[in-house]
Amino acid sequence: MNILGLFWEWFSDSANWQGTDGIPTRLLEHVWYSGLSLLIAAAIGLPLGLLTGHTGRGGFVAASLANFARALPTLGIVILVVLIYGVGLGPVLTALIALAVPPVLVNTYEGIRNVDADIKDAARGMGMTGPEVLFKVEIPAAMPLILLGLRTAAIQIVATATVAAYVSLGGLGRYIFDGFQRQDYKAVVGGSVLVVLLAVIVAGIFLALRRLLVPAGVRQSGRVA
Repeated sequence: MNILGLFWEWFSDSANWQGTDGIPTRLLEHVWYSGLSLLIAAAIGLPLGLLTGHTGRGGFVAASLANFARALPTLGIVILVVLIYGVGLGPVLTALIALAVPPVLVNTYEGIRNVDADIKDAARGMGMTGPEVLFKVEIPAAMPLILLGLRTAAIQIVATATVAAYVSLGGLGRYIFDGFQRQDYKAVVGGSVLVVLLAVIVAGIFLALRRLLVPAGVRQSGRVA
């Protein structure tokens, strides 16, 4: 039987929609881990990227540290933190945040840094203060790259949040890990396809946000990522 057939057989089984191991419960857990991780990563990466990009100070160091963090193995971080602090949501969030901060920080920094200097000079010539230049000129112009960083981080988090199941938490990864242990390959396929579909939905949400948040002039200039 092909992959789609296995998925539909598993997905259409009413037993998989009930109880604490049902699809709605596991999906909500996955979205919760992913959303919380993205929110914390954005709270870290966006301010750092805006500050370093706007001032031009510390950007190389921040980008270098972010790229170093990007190279760290997510599962390795989870296992290390579990060994130190024990099983819980903390190790999973730590790993996912470490994965998500680099694209948010680097794209925000590059977006602000690459705003046309003539535009910024003109804004200052009109009497705008530093914060006004940042929020009224630089951020709107850099919004395509900022959203690209957030979108990349969100998709990576959704795909990687399956590691929550490795340390006995929930989420869609439970179907994958438990399915392998039970040799229930329909569950493995079902969980995997749901993760892919969730990532596609997240990508679609960010495409919609791009149309809402990126100024029309920037979109028409062809600079949208």
